[in-house]
Amino acid sequence: MSATLTVDVWSDLVCPFCYIGKRRLEAALARFPRAAEVSVRWRAFELDTRAPARYPGTTDDLLMRKYGMSREQARAAHENVTALAAKDGLEYRFDRAAPGNTFDAHRAIAFARTAGKADALTERLMRAYFTEGVCLSERRELARLAGEVGLDGPALAAALEGDALADDVRGDERAAAELGLRGVPAFVLGGTHLVSGAQSADTILDALSAAFGGAAASAPSGDVCEVR
Repeated sequence: MSATLTVDVWSDLVCPFCYIGKRRLEAALARFPRAAEVSVRWRAFELDTRAPARYPGTTDDLLMRKYGMSREQARAAHENVTALAAKDGLEYRFDRAAPGNTFDAHRAIAFARTAGKADALTERLMRAYFTEGVCLSERRELARLAGEVGLDGPALAAALEGDALADDVRGDERAAAELGLRGVPAFVLGGTHLVSGAQSADTILDALSAAFGGAAASAPSGDVCEVR
Protein backbone atom coordinates (compact mmCIF):
# COMPACT_ATOMS: atom_id res chain seq x y z
CA MET A 1 0.00 0.00 0.00
CA SER A 2 1.45 3.36 -0.98
CA ALA A 3 1.79 6.17 1.53
CA THR A 4 -0.94 8.79 1.43
CA LEU A 5 0.16 10.87 4.43
CA THR A 6 3.62 12.29 5.06
CA VAL A 7 4.69 13.18 8.58
CA ASP A 8 7.47 15.76 8.43
CA VAL A 9 9.53 15.71 11.60
CA TRP A 10 11.80 18.63 12.36
CA SER A 11 14.37 17.66 14.96
CA ASP A 12 17.95 18.08 16.06
CA LEU A 13 20.02 14.99 16.66
CA VAL A 14 21.31 16.23 20.02
CA CYS A 15 17.91 17.32 21.32
CA PRO A 16 16.89 14.97 24.15
CA PHE A 17 13.19 15.59 23.61
CA CYS A 18 13.54 14.80 19.90
CA TYR A 19 14.68 11.25 20.62
CA ILE A 20 11.79 10.85 23.06
CA GLY A 21 9.45 12.27 20.41
CA LYS A 22 10.75 9.75 17.89
CA ARG A 23 9.89 6.88 20.22
CA ARG A 24 6.42 8.27 20.86
CA LEU A 25 5.76 8.70 17.15
CA GLU A 26 6.78 5.08 16.63
CA ALA A 27 4.48 3.99 19.47
CA ALA A 28 1.60 5.93 17.92
CA LEU A 29 2.19 4.42 14.49
CA ALA A 30 2.31 0.93 16.01
CA ARG A 31 -1.27 1.49 17.19
CA PHE A 32 -2.54 3.34 14.12
CA PRO A 33 -4.69 1.17 11.77
CA ARG A 34 -3.51 3.06 8.68
CA ALA A 35 0.19 3.13 9.54
CA ALA A 36 1.05 1.46 6.24
CA GLU A 37 -0.19 4.61 4.51
CA VAL A 38 2.10 6.89 6.50
CA SER A 39 5.63 7.91 5.55
CA VAL A 40 7.96 9.78 7.90
CA ARG A 41 10.36 12.40 6.55
CA TRP A 42 13.13 13.65 8.83
CA ARG A 43 13.86 17.35 8.47
CA ALA A 44 16.85 19.31 9.74
CA PHE A 45 16.67 21.83 12.59
CA GLU A 46 19.82 23.08 14.32
CA LEU A 47 19.23 24.23 17.88
CA ASP A 48 22.46 26.25 17.66
CA THR A 49 23.65 27.09 14.16
CA ARG A 50 26.75 28.75 15.60
CA ALA A 51 27.80 25.86 17.80
CA PRO A 52 31.50 24.95 17.70
CA ALA A 53 32.50 21.58 16.34
CA ARG A 54 32.71 20.41 19.93
CA TYR A 55 31.75 22.29 23.04
CA PRO A 56 34.41 22.49 25.75
CA GLY A 57 33.42 20.93 29.04
CA THR A 58 30.45 18.77 29.92
CA THR A 59 26.76 18.91 29.07
CA ASP A 60 26.23 20.34 32.55
CA ASP A 61 28.62 23.16 31.64
CA LEU A 62 26.64 23.74 28.44
CA LEU A 63 23.35 24.18 30.31
CA MET A 64 25.03 26.43 32.83
CA ARG A 65 26.37 28.72 30.08
CA LYS A 66 23.24 28.68 27.97
CA TYR A 67 20.56 29.08 30.64
CA GLY A 68 22.45 30.55 33.59
CA MET A 69 21.85 27.47 35.70
CA SER A 70 23.88 26.42 38.70
CA ARG A 71 25.71 23.11 38.39
CA GLU A 72 23.17 21.52 40.70
CA GLN A 73 20.30 22.77 38.54
CA ALA A 74 21.96 21.54 35.36
CA ARG A 75 22.59 18.13 36.87
CA ALA A 76 19.00 17.90 38.09
CA ALA A 77 17.69 18.85 34.65
CA HIS A 78 19.71 16.06 33.07
CA GLU A 79 18.56 13.59 35.70
CA ASN A 80 14.94 14.52 35.05
CA VAL A 81 15.15 14.09 31.28
CA THR A 82 17.12 10.85 31.72
CA ALA A 83 14.29 9.46 33.84
CA LEU A 84 11.72 10.66 31.31
CA ALA A 85 13.59 9.01 28.44
CA ALA A 86 13.85 5.75 30.36
CA LYS A 87 10.05 5.51 30.39
CA ASP A 88 10.24 5.27 26.59
CA GLY A 89 13.00 2.67 26.70
CA LEU A 90 15.89 5.06 26.02
CA GLU A 91 19.20 5.17 27.87
CA TYR A 92 20.65 8.66 28.23
CA ARG A 93 24.23 9.05 29.42
CA PHE A 94 24.86 12.76 29.75
CA ASP A 95 28.09 11.95 31.56
CA ARG A 96 29.38 10.65 28.21
CA ALA A 97 27.67 13.03 25.79
CA ALA A 98 29.91 15.21 23.60
CA PRO A 99 27.79 18.11 22.33
CA GLY A 100 28.77 20.09 19.28
CA ASN A 101 27.71 21.33 15.87
CA THR A 102 25.17 19.12 14.07
CA PHE A 103 25.25 20.58 10.56
CA ASP A 104 27.27 17.70 9.08
CA ALA A 105 25.10 15.16 10.90
CA HIS A 106 22.04 16.68 9.25
CA ARG A 107 23.83 16.50 5.91
CA ALA A 108 24.39 12.80 6.63
CA ILE A 109 20.64 12.36 7.16
CA ALA A 110 20.01 14.06 3.81
CA PHE A 111 22.48 11.62 2.24
CA ALA A 112 20.64 8.70 3.87
CA ARG A 113 17.29 10.01 2.63
CA THR A 114 18.31 9.34 -0.98
CA ALA A 115 18.80 5.67 -0.10
CA GLY A 116 15.63 5.35 1.98
CA LYS A 117 17.60 5.03 5.22
CA ALA A 118 17.02 8.39 6.89
CA ASP A 119 15.06 6.84 9.75
CA ALA A 120 17.70 4.18 10.36
CA LEU A 121 20.53 6.70 10.40
CA THR A 122 18.58 9.14 12.58
CA GLU A 123 18.09 6.35 15.11
CA ARG A 124 21.74 5.33 14.95
CA LEU A 125 23.06 8.87 15.35
CA MET A 126 20.77 9.65 18.27
CA ARG A 127 21.79 6.49 20.09
CA ALA A 128 25.44 7.22 19.36
CA TYR A 129 25.13 10.67 20.90
CA PHE A 130 22.87 10.03 23.88
CA THR A 131 24.14 6.60 24.91
CA GLU A 132 27.61 6.09 23.48
CA GLY A 133 29.20 9.53 23.80
CA VAL A 134 29.93 10.03 20.10
CA CYS A 135 30.50 13.60 18.93
CA LEU A 136 28.31 14.04 15.84
CA SER A 137 30.50 16.71 14.31
CA GLU A 138 33.25 14.16 13.64
CA ARG A 139 32.98 13.16 9.99
CA ARG A 140 34.86 9.90 10.48
CA GLU A 141 32.27 8.85 13.05
CA LEU A 142 29.39 9.86 10.78
CA ALA A 143 30.82 7.71 7.99
CA ARG A 144 31.29 4.78 10.39
CA LEU A 145 27.76 4.99 11.72
CA ALA A 146 26.36 5.35 8.20
CA GLY A 147 28.13 2.14 7.24
CA GLU A 148 26.51 0.36 10.18
CA VAL A 149 23.03 1.01 8.73
CA GLY A 150 23.97 -0.14 5.23
CA LEU A 151 25.04 3.14 3.65
CA ASP A 152 28.24 3.81 1.72
CA GLY A 153 30.38 5.30 4.45
CA PRO A 154 33.29 6.35 2.21
CA ALA A 155 30.87 8.05 -0.20
CA LEU A 156 29.35 9.99 2.69
CA ALA A 157 32.79 10.96 3.95
CA ALA A 158 33.68 12.27 0.49
CA ALA A 159 30.41 14.22 0.28
CA LEU A 160 31.02 15.83 3.67
CA GLU A 161 34.43 17.11 2.54
CA GLY A 162 32.67 19.50 0.17
CA ASP A 163 29.42 21.47 0.20
CA ALA A 164 27.20 18.57 -0.88
CA LEU A 165 23.78 18.40 0.77
CA ALA A 166 24.14 21.79 2.46
CA ASP A 167 21.19 23.09 0.44
CA ASP A 168 19.06 20.23 1.73
CA VAL A 169 19.73 21.22 5.34
CA ARG A 170 19.21 24.92 4.73
CA GLY A 171 16.04 24.17 2.80
CA ASP A 172 14.62 22.25 5.75
CA GLU A 173 15.50 25.11 8.07
CA ARG A 174 13.89 27.69 5.79
CA ALA A 175 10.74 25.59 5.65
CA ALA A 176 10.70 25.44 9.46
CA ALA A 177 11.03 29.21 9.64
CA GLU A 178 8.20 29.68 7.14
CA LEU A 179 5.98 27.51 9.35
CA GLY A 180 6.95 29.54 12.39
CA LEU A 181 8.62 26.60 14.13
CA ARG A 182 10.81 27.81 17.00
CA GLY A 183 11.50 24.55 18.78
CA VAL A 184 11.71 20.82 18.22
CA PRO A 185 10.51 18.18 17.91
CA ALA A 186 7.78 19.42 15.61
CA PHE A 187 5.59 17.01 13.66
CA VAL A 188 3.65 18.29 10.66
CA LEU A 189 1.14 15.71 9.48
CA GLY A 190 0.03 15.91 5.89
CA GLY A 191 0.90 19.59 5.81
CA THR A 192 -2.26 20.30 7.82
CA HIS A 193 -1.75 19.37 11.48
CA LEU A 194 1.11 20.34 13.78
CA VAL A 195 2.11 18.48 16.93
CA SER A 196 4.57 20.61 18.84
CA GLY A 197 6.95 19.06 21.33
CA ALA A 198 7.45 15.51 22.57
CA GLN A 199 3.75 14.90 23.14
CA SER A 200 2.36 11.56 24.24
CA ALA A 201 1.75 8.72 21.82
CA ASP A 202 -1.99 9.24 22.44
CA THR A 203 -1.74 12.86 21.31
CA ILE A 204 0.14 11.89 18.16
CA LEU A 205 -2.36 9.11 17.50
CA ASP A 206 -5.23 11.61 17.70
CA ALA A 207 -3.38 13.91 15.32
CA LEU A 208 -2.86 11.08 12.83
CA SER A 209 -6.59 10.39 12.88
CA ALA A 210 -7.37 14.08 12.43
CA ALA A 211 -4.90 14.41 9.55
CA PHE A 212 -6.61 11.51 7.77
CA GLY A 213 -9.92 13.30 8.17
CA GLY A 214 -11.14 11.46 11.22
CA ALA A 215 -12.34 12.88 14.49
CA ALA A 216 -10.77 16.10 15.68
CA ALA A 217 -7.72 15.66 17.84
CA SER A 218 -8.64 15.53 21.51
CA ALA A 219 -5.31 16.86 22.81
CA PRO A 220 -5.21 19.91 25.05
CA SER A 221 -5.15 23.26 23.27
CA GLY A 222 -1.72 24.09 21.94
CA ASP A 223 -0.51 20.49 21.60
CA VAL A 224 -2.11 19.95 18.20
CA CYS A 225 -3.18 22.67 15.83
CA GLU A 226 -3.94 23.16 12.18
CA VAL A 227 -1.16 24.50 9.98
CA ARG A 228 -2.21 27.79 8.43
